[in-house]
Amino acid sequence: MRFFHISDLHIGKHLHYYDLKEDQRYILSRIADAAEEQRPDAIVIAGDIYDRSVPSAEAVSLFDWFLTRLADIRPAIPVLAIAGNHDSAERLDYASAILGRQHIHVAGMPPAREEERMKKVTLQDVYGEVCFYLLPFVKPGYVRPAFPQGQAPEDYDGAVRGLVEREQIDTSVRNVIVTHQFYIAAGVPPLAAGSESVRVGGLDNVDISALADFDYCALGHIHRRQQVGEGPAWYCGTPLKYSVSESRDQKTLTIVELKEKGTPPVRTEIPLEPLHEVREIKGTLEEVLAGAGEEIRQDYVSVTLTDEKALYEPADQLERIFPRLLQVRLESLRARLNGEEGTQEPDLDLADPLEVFGQFFEEMQGRPMDREEESIMREMFKEGIE
Repeated sequence: MRFFHISDLHIGKHLHYYDLKEDQRYILSRIADAAEEQRPDAIVIAGDIYDRSVPSAEAVSLFDWFLTRLADIRPAIPVLAIAGNHDSAERLDYASAILGRQHIHVAGMPPAREEERMKKVTLQDVYGEVCFYLLPFVKPGYVRPAFPQGQAPEDYDGAVRGLVEREQIDTSVRNVIVTHQFYIAAGVPPLAAGSESVRVGGLDNVDISALADFDYCALGHIHRRQQVGEGPAWYCGTPLKYSVSESRDQKTLTIVELKEKGTPPVRTEIPLEPLHEVREIKGTLEEVLAGAGEEIRQDYVSVTLTDEKALYEPADQLERIFPRLLQVRLESLRARLNGEEGTQEPDLDLADPLEVFGQFFEEMQGRPMDREEESIMREMFKEGIE
């Protein structure tokens, strides 16, 4: 059984002020191309499909395009996806029964009643059954009604552990869990990146021992690929770099192969080359400008300037060379003495304030503004500008 393990697509995400739609479409196309070439038995998406719980129409269209690309491959490749903490569970669950008939299995909501269980998808290969358990992002409050009175979990670890125990996993067959949580191993947290919204050291932690019954744990939530503990639990990381802190990371497509029961999974990583790289460049302004070859000018660039002399509008000069300039940092003795050390954002066009408020409103209310509300806010912004 060979399957792709991907997660944290964060479709609709921006890097600083830059829309990543073009970059995300490119990398999803590369993953679809790999699926056509490799013909895996399944494709697993371990949560955070979207960057916001109320994704834009463009983001929804892009994911629809990606699923359509995968669905067009013959023979059909099952897609198994769960909701992450950035997704709207209810939105992802919509039409899941119809999608299941097209070999697209989506789990948005975790079990919320005593009679409910995790969504389970069973596939077959020459060694027999492989059972995939789909566990969307869990908060204790989501799943308390699923437990008898007095047995409800109080923290994240208890919630995940309790849901797994209710499944009564048949350990004589191969089992895979797809889950989106902050997993630790014996108190050791995973290595996070700057693009994540995680809280280290709190009730969010789930010890990886809760997943001991599984032959492979396809984890999502952490943006750097890494093993959790010494067993078969892995974060595959994001397909793109979503922060400057990830500039030195190599993003990959993870392929997992399960053979007969009792043998460890074999992981293969295929490098994913982005449309535009994320780079950190350091040096004097003259050095940075002189070294700006055509191969890097279109990349997303963070620049650290080390000049000891005063500079005239360095961000403007750099932005003319790097149209995707992320930030400019000043790092020198002169900058420290003058209190100028730090980060300068380039001057960029900001989004329409009404559009920004509209996104905030949808995030908070779970619905878009109606015409009357939009008209009121339009007048308020107009008065504020005048």
